[in-house]
Amino acid sequence: MSVNHIVTPLDSAVLDSKEQYVFYHKMVDFALKELIVRVQQKNLCTQQEVFFFKQYADLLLYSIEAMRIKYMYDDEDNMKVDLTDSGFPNYLELRYLYNDLSLRDNYINKLTDVSVLQDQFLDQLLRKKEPVRSDKLFQAASIVYYTSVEQQYIFNRFVQGKIIDAPEGIEAKFMTSWSFYDVAHNRPFICFMYFDYNGKTTKKEKELIYDVLKTTADREMSLDTMAYTIDRRLPDLIPKHIKRVDLGPFHNIFAKDEHVITHAILDSIAKKEIPIESYALSLKIDEVFSGDTFEEGSFFSKQVLQRWSDVVHQKYILAPHRIIQLLYNKAPETLNKLAKPPIELADLKIDKLD
Repeated sequence: MSVNHIVTPLDSAVLDSKEQYVFYHKMVDFALKELIVRVQQKNLCTQQEVFFFKQYADLLLYSIEAMRIKYMYDDEDNMKVDLTDSGFPNYLELRYLYNDLSLRDNYINKLTDVSVLQDQFLDQLLRKKEPVRSDKLFQAASIVYYTSVEQQYIFNRFVQGKIIDAPEGIEAKFMTSWSFYDVAHNRPFICFMYFDYNGKTTKKEKELIYDVLKTTADREMSLDTMAYTIDRRLPDLIPKHIKRVDLGPFHNIFAKDEHVITHAILDSIAKKEIPIESYALSLKIDEVFSGDTFEEGSFFSKQVLQRWSDVVHQKYILAPHRIIQLLYNKAPETLNKLAKPPIELADLKIDKLD
C-alpha cells in the first residue's frame, strides 16, 4: 500500500489501522536511531552516556513494536498517541502492555493451536480462494504477541541502570543511569548521576540507592530539587553531577501538542508543502553540578549536603534539512533560543508499508 493512502485525521491521535501502526513505528524507529547518532556526533552526551541512551531507546522501540503486534488486528481497541506534549504513546499504553504480559500464561492456554490456525489459513486461501478473516488474523497476532514479547524488555515507568565505575577523567568515582516515562508529559527522560560514596558498595547498599532513585527521581521536576532530595535521602552518597535528557516532543503527523514546531509541520503537511512522513525532534538537556557544602539539621543530627549550581538548560531541535528551512521561516524565534543551531537529521522516506 502506498503511504499516500493513509488516512490520519489531524483531530485524532488514535492509531486505528495496520498501516498506521507500521507507519508510526517506522517513524519512531528511524528518528530515535538518527538521534542516537547525532547525540554522539555533536558531543551532547559522553560515549558511556550514549551507550546507556541507546539501551533505553531500544526498550522504547521494543515496546512500540509490541504495541503494533498487539493492536494491529484488534477491531475493538486501538493504541493512542499522547494528546498533550509528546508525540509518543500515552503512558497508560505501556502500563497496559506490562500488566497484560503478566497474565501471559493465562492467555496462552486459551489461544488456538498454531497447527489448527495454519490449516484454517490454508483452507481459506487455497481452497476457498478468499482472504483470511480479520478475527483469524487477530488470533495469529495474539499468538505472536504472547509467545514472543518479553515483559522484561517493556519500557516501564521507571527503568534503573547499574552502578558502574565512572569513566576516566570524571571527577567522581561512580556513575549510574535511570530512565522514567513521565506520566504528566507522556514522554521518556534519561538521567545520569556521577557521585562518590563513603559507604560500602554491597548489594544491599546498591539496592538502597536504587530504591531512593525510584521514589525520588521518577518524574519531571526542577533538577536542583531532584539533586537535593537524592543528596538528603542518601547521607553516604555525594552527588557531583546530575544530567537529565528530556526526549521530546516528537513532532510528527500523529502529534497533537500545542508546540509551535508541531503546528508548523502539521500546517505544511496539510498544505502538501512537505511529505506526510516529515518530522522533527525536540531535546532538552538539564545539568547541575555540586560546589561547596553546607550543614542541615539539629545540633545532634547534622548532615552535610551539597550546594548546587544553577540549573544549566540546553534546548535542541533535530530535523531533516527541509524541515529546518521550514522552521526558520515559520518559527525563527523558537530556533533563536536553542543552545546550538538546529541539528540536521536524515530524511525519512516511506514509499510502501509492508
